[in-house]
Amino acid sequence: MRVHTNRKSAPGGAVVLAAAAVVLVGCERGAWTGAAPLSSGPAKAGCPAALAQAEAAVRQAEKTDAAWSGPTRGPRAVSGKNIVYVAQTMTNPGVAGTANGVREAARAIGWSIRVIDGQGTPAGIQAAFSQAIALRPSGIVIGGFDPRLTSQQVARATAEHIPLIGWHAVDSPGPSKDPALFSNVTTRVEDVARISADWIITHSHGDAGVVVFTDASIPFARNKSELIKEGLTVCSGVRVLAEENIPLSDTSSRTPLEVSSLLSRFGERWTHSVAINDVYFADAAPALRAARKKGAAAPYNIGAGDGDPSAFQRINSEQFQAATVPEALSEQGWQIVDEFNRAFSGEPASGYVAPVHIATAANSGGATAWDPPGYRAAYRKIWGRPSCC
Repeated sequence: MRVHTNRKSAPGGAVVLAAAAVVLVGCERGAWTGAAPLSSGPAKAGCPAALAQAEAAVRQAEKTDAAWSGPTRGPRAVSGKNIVYVAQTMTNPGVAGTANGVREAARAIGWSIRVIDGQGTPAGIQAAFSQAIALRPSGIVIGGFDPRLTSQQVARATAEHIPLIGWHAVDSPGPSKDPALFSNVTTRVEDVARISADWIITHSHGDAGVVVFTDASIPFARNKSELIKEGLTVCSGVRVLAEENIPLSDTSSRTPLEVSSLLSRFGERWTHSVAINDVYFADAAPALRAARKKGAAAPYNIGAGDGDPSAFQRINSEQFQAATVPEALSEQGWQIVDEFNRAFSGEPASGYVAPVHIATAANSGGATAWDPPGYRAAYRKIWGRPSCC
């Protein structure tokens, strides 16, 4: 799951709306690619085993041609359905990217789809959800916000037997009893945190000074950063220099100042950074540039979540971000449609959780999104739809 602000360079997941004090849950060169790692020194004592495990995990996560590991069986397409996608805000690239995936999949299966924009405010999201229910749809997508914000609307939809499927709506993937969701489509935060830590261990060859950026006001974000730090502790040569608690709503104003302070405090000891959201590095770049840091040099930065287009652009142009752990937004949109088809057919949710991926300049191919192969053909085959159109 991803955490987001509704200013947009950060996509795919949660938004903090301070006015309501409500959490809305919403997504290189020099990077290790199988050749000699950046650091030429030996791994620190006690780290060789952890380093070997991290390298193997990173190799797997960096693959771009892995075979489809999702469902290959399921019900044939149910005809005549109409879906409403209630979006937290369509200015959030993760929410918008997933909505586009749902649109594409709906065309493939032969359904109609309508997107209603909640405009990123509690009142707007509640109004959008109420409008969705009034349309009497076959199913409703909770697109990137916490269902607790719309508990009355969730209760109404449940009473009217309208299946609800979340995208980054709750912490864990799969079905949810409270709130009542047929399924929630997201990656596992544990997997995202672990692979982010593994990338730093691998890229540094087990010798790194790390700064962690988080938003401790959001339980999900705080949990993610704690898991990242835990993952880094397996290598004795990797040291967490600092953890910067910057609310996502304040990243543009606070991150440049904090980065300047970090550079003053740690100098060359600061070799790597990891953030719970790519947006921190958009805001860190001006301070790093002002300090005459090179975009493709230390500190090497990885976003533990999202992979929005701006993050890919920074990675591909080697401008103060080396990697991201992106969501496969279009694929998740297709999975949402497949989960609805299972609900309409009286079958259980698929249980599929997409594996984590690491995107770098070396494996992105210049793309600005992660779009893995195989899922479109797999879902069309399940639904009994032609693969040509």
